[in-house]
Amino acid sequence: MLEVRRKEGETPASLMFRFGKRVKQSGVLTEVRKRRFRRRAVNRRKRRLSAQYRSAKRVETARQKKLGLL
Repeated sequence: MLEVRRKEGETPASLMFRFGKRVKQSGVLTEVRKRRFRRRAVNRRKRRLSAQYRSAKRVETARQKKLGLL
C-alpha cells in the first residue's frame, strides 16, 4: 500500500501530484487495468468453433454481396 505524508507547508495540489507520481512509478494502475479487463480462458474447442462460425459468416456475406442481396 502506498503512503505519502504531507510535508511542512506543502499545498494539497503538490501532495496530490506526488501521490500520483508514486502510483505511476509503483505500477499499481497497470496491474489493476490488467486484472479489470482480463477475460476468462476459453477452451480450445470453443475458440475453434467460433473461428469456423466467423469464417462461414464471412463467406456467406461475400456471396450475398456478389449476388446483390446485401
